[in-house]
Amino acid sequence: MNQKILLSGNEAVAQGARAAGVGFASAYPGTPSTEILENIAKLPDIHAQWSPNEKVAFEVGIGASLGGARTIVCMKHVGVNVAADPLMTLAYTGIKGGFVLVSADDPEMHSSQNEQDNRTYAKFAKIPMLEPSDSQECYDFMGEALEISERFDTPVLLRMTTRISHSMTAVNIKEWQAVEVTGFEKDIDKYVMMPNFARPRHQVILKRLERLQKFSEETSLNRIEWGDKKIGVISSGVSYQHAREAFPEASFFKLGFSYPMPLKKIAGFTDKVEKLIVVEELEPFIEDALKNVGIPCEGKKYFPIYGELNPSLAEKGFMEAGFLTAIPDDGAEPVEVLPRPPVLCPGCSHRSVFYALKRMGAHVFGDIGCYTMAALPPLEALHACVCMGASIGMATGISQVQGSKRPVFAVIGDSTFLHSGITGVLDAVYNKANVTILILDNRITAMTGGQQHPATGKTLMGEDTKAVDFVALTKALGVEYVEEFDPYDYPKTQEILKSATKREGVKILITTRPCMLFPGKIKDESYRILAADCNGCGVCFKIGCPAISKSGDVTDKNLAVPVIDETLCTGCDLCAEICPVDCIFPVSELQKGEEVTS
Repeated sequence: MNQKILLSGNEAVAQGARAAGVGFASAYPGTPSTEILENIAKLPDIHAQWSPNEKVAFEVGIGASLGGARTIVCMKHVGVNVAADPLMTLAYTGIKGGFVLVSADDPEMHSSQNEQDNRTYAKFAKIPMLEPSDSQECYDFMGEALEISERFDTPVLLRMTTRISHSMTAVNIKEWQAVEVTGFEKDIDKYVMMPNFARPRHQVILKRLERLQKFSEETSLNRIEWGDKKIGVISSGVSYQHAREAFPEASFFKLGFSYPMPLKKIAGFTDKVEKLIVVEELEPFIEDALKNVGIPCEGKKYFPIYGELNPSLAEKGFMEAGFLTAIPDDGAEPVEVLPRPPVLCPGCSHRSVFYALKRMGAHVFGDIGCYTMAALPPLEALHACVCMGASIGMATGISQVQGSKRPVFAVIGDSTFLHSGITGVLDAVYNKANVTILILDNRITAMTGGQQHPATGKTLMGEDTKAVDFVALTKALGVEYVEEFDPYDYPKTQEILKSATKREGVKILITTRPCMLFPGKIKDESYRILAADCNGCGVCFKIGCPAISKSGDVTDKNLAVPVIDETLCTGCDLCAEICPVDCIFPVSELQKGEEVTS
């Protein structure tokens, strides 16, 4: 089976997990980690599943590991915050089958609400960390991480970033390894973390860390690449690639096993170079560790502490440090890229809800999902977003202190509600809050690419399963007023939103339309605008539909006439419902010869 193929980092992790004999994989989808589980689900002999959230994914992973299966649990960086509780204690108990936590960090916040550096979790939990720099290492490091996990009886953090997850490089694929599931073995002192057992386990962690420190000095995962000894560069992950591209002549200390760090080996490297430069994204994780033990180095003095690193920024840093000279300007004009701000898709069922909320003047507390884009112009109808599930808690808190004189709404998607919104409803009901909660039921995990969840009726592996009933669930939580509505019926949407605000207590409203992209268009035909009847009022522009734009024509009052791109239009008819002059119709209803904008 040995062959070389082109793989993304995420695909390579999946293939590496299979090759190393992983028997169980769990995750909650989140960019940039999502494709790992999607690819594992296609491979034989691995049970792969989406869990409702990262904490549950981690906990079922613990069970699989204690049952003797090699296990991988995947999530994006903020997901580790959700899973931090079991992570910290699994470090105490240790594992049985190898256990690898893949954290995919998102420098530059391409699809995230913050830019945290999860290397700090390895130090926090006192567990080893590996950082691959390309797809081959993603593949190889999976096997290495599982071996380290079992050798040292510890979970292992495999830390990736967006560029490693999504970039593609060649990978040598090996024969798959069969690993026996050995079964659970009772060991109360080891696995029951009550205080009298946990205290000695903390001592076990500290002794294990000493052994891991020695291992880091010996492992080939950390390597030296000699070049010009005037400058030594220490780096890891994708930063190593950027530094190598910017300054290939330098001597490099490449960290693959980056926690605990091989401080003695680094000190020996430092003695042989004139100056040591640390090149890393985000926090000065490596730099601080070296300075703490007296190894002289510079890093964040020359390289940014926020955003993604790239070869240009690396080159600029080396120039500021005096090791590279500026390349003469070739006189080429910079290429301007047309900005493409994120928008709700044409026909998105969320659009009518947020347009109605804006017309009501409501204060809207949002959540993590594509509906967060309703905060952007022209809708600007979502006013706070912090983390998964926080919408309900924030709206409850506002209502409890009467912090808004306007109607207060919490808006949350179906997958996000199952992830961490249920406890928010419990809190609101228990504490008698006066709040309206909108569950925008997409029938899919839409923003991360259409993954299944407990309310879709399908598992990750395509099996039919029980689907959560949101109405029954929320009523069981104690909510007395629960109502479903069709968001494509705009008058009804307005009516139900206004009616809910007149009721006291917790109200839950649930939309009934699936995501436009899964499985396809709402209707077969698109809409057109009758140019002769349009007065240029611009109301249709206010919903922010990408299918509606200015035609270039103007009315007799010099107002822009809109046009609908029929290749984008899905026929949701919201523009037709809000048009004050009734000049937007389905194509089939237009009489032959009528003038339309084009």
